[in-house]
Amino acid sequence: MFNYFMPVKFITGKNCVLESNTEFKTYGTKAFIVTGKNSAVVSGAQKDVIEKLNKEKIEFIIYNEIRENPTTTTIQKGADLFLENNCNFLIGIGGGSAIDSAKAISVITANNIKVKDVYNPQNLQKAFPLISIPTTSGTGTEVTPFSVITDPELNKKAGFGNPLIFPKVSFLDPKYMRSMSVKVTRDTAIDALSHLLEGLYSNKRNEIIFPMIFEGISVIIKNLKKTMENPDDLELREKLMIASTWGGMVIAQTGTTVQHSIGYPVTSTFGTTHGMANGIFMKSVLEMFYPSLKTIIDRLFTYLNMTREEFYVWLESVGVKADFKLTDEFIDKKSIEVSESRNMALNPIKVDIDKIKELYSQFK
Repeated sequence: MFNYFMPVKFITGKNCVLESNTEFKTYGTKAFIVTGKNSAVVSGAQKDVIEKLNKEKIEFIIYNEIRENPTTTTIQKGADLFLENNCNFLIGIGGGSAIDSAKAISVITANNIKVKDVYNPQNLQKAFPLISIPTTSGTGTEVTPFSVITDPELNKKAGFGNPLIFPKVSFLDPKYMRSMSVKVTRDTAIDALSHLLEGLYSNKRNEIIFPMIFEGISVIIKNLKKTMENPDDLELREKLMIASTWGGMVIAQTGTTVQHSIGYPVTSTFGTTHGMANGIFMKSVLEMFYPSLKTIIDRLFTYLNMTREEFYVWLESVGVKADFKLTDEFIDKKSIEVSESRNMALNPIKVDIDKIKELYSQFK
């Protein structure tokens, strides 16, 4: 049995925020804007949102302290500020970090809990409405019920999921993507690529979403290099933006696998971007799963008109590589951590600690 549930209304196109109708006023009278210091401003997204809110006579507070891999401390601070200012809906502007933070703040405040309590589903009974406006093309968080948080005390990055944190509306404007650096463009696209591949790997995969997966992967492979070389090209930006949203729509149904779990400790320990952490394990995970998914993976590469080996060469050609060395201590400790992550249940084969250690050991 397969259930497809994606309740997000998304609006696409240049200037879609400014030209929208009642999407903002529908969800509240005082907005809590969650973002970082730079991308929302540089991309122009924050300016458009403020112009729209002023036009609709909606009050707002800006919380712009979100950084990559948002921490429990930063999110709790945002939640406290939300309540102090009597806000009643949220707007997340930025990459996955900002929108994921807005999702977490939404349920923390609505349920009067602390950030550490979000991992217990029984604590999440309601949420404040969220509008999301991505400025990167990678996480697909604008159409998922997931949020990923880093706990600096435990040096651990972990996600939680709940249908309550699906955004109500997401605005997808390719002009906001042009401010991404070449590195961010690449790393976020590799994250989207990972989402799409994991939609095939997951035990929740289904033929209904295969066309979305196949075409999304094809779009990224065909257009990532071109976009890196022509960052102001709006048509190229739009293609990667759509592929990213497809990736989010896919994992909203299938969840992720060891492909994601194994990268989290690398990110929290070495600061490697989430997308790159996925990318460096992409070849070894695909090869590990290939024997059990041969028919499906062969279908994919027939669609792409390339071999697996050509795909691995492409990964190298866009700069996917590790910039760290792993110690035996890291491998032993983090392999246990990865084996205990929730999405390991979605792998198409049993991935035990020994297999995880093998994946990590290639980077010793």
